[in-house]
Amino acid sequence: MASLRDLGLSEYEARAYRALLRTGPTTAKDLSRASEVPMGRIYDVLNSLEQHNLVRSQAASRPKKYVAVEPDAALDRLLDEKKQELQTQAEQYESVVDELSSELDAGEPVDGQFWTAAVGAEEATDLLLERIAAAERRVVVVAGAPATGFDLGTIGERVTAELESALERGVEIRVLLSPATVDELPRSVGRRYTAELAEVDGFEVRTSPGVDGTFNVFDEIEVCIEVPHPLSADEPFAMIDVKDVEFATSVKEQFEPRWTEAEPLTFG
Repeated sequence: MASLRDLGLSEYEARAYRALLRTGPTTAKDLSRASEVPMGRIYDVLNSLEQHNLVRSQAASRPKKYVAVEPDAALDRLLDEKKQELQTQAEQYESVVDELSSELDAGEPVDGQFWTAAVGAEEATDLLLERIAAAERRVVVVAGAPATGFDLGTIGERVTAELESALERGVEIRVLLSPATVDELPRSVGRRYTAELAEVDGFEVRTSPGVDGTFNVFDEIEVCIEVPHPLSADEPFAMIDVKDVEFATSVKEQFEPRWTEAEPLTFG
């Protein structure tokens, strides 16, 4: 059940405000009795309610009387206060993130191999977006077949948005698609490529009928490989992330001839 405490009031403040709505203009002493807020606390509570602009006082009367602000106005004021509080907190968190981003720096990849996997459409997509966001120099995107297990339109737009951010950081991006993948891309994604990315330096899309498999290469040190479900193409897939310079270099060397033979893609 909703409570005034959910909007930031204390128990005593909530009691006093509700009691004022019932009593109308009244003195602190009478309000203490009506709200069951101790007399020793009632003036502090009323002062706090006045600071929230939930109560008005009639200073000229003796003894001083208080009246509650109309509920609609009071709730709007409390809501505005909470929104401002949340906005301030969000800005503080953003400041902390900015500071930590410059302080925390991932170490250089170690020799050897490290791999991890994300199972399921949502987890795999999050992993892919995370790795695009971490790219510093070059990204290769290869889609040999329409990805399975998720809404290609929604995910395609999220990936495109992350690629845009990477381009703004100066990352070079090459995308190689099979004709089947091109046919499955929603018009919204095609328009975004055409209108927003096609003319950006460092971004290029090509297509080739000889493209097999779906994977991504990041900075020539890391490869994300899509793994379709072995028994059902309609079920969520997995994504394997392999950090291995030798393996990434080998994958990229096999990619280069396919890229050279591929045709530039134009969205109609």
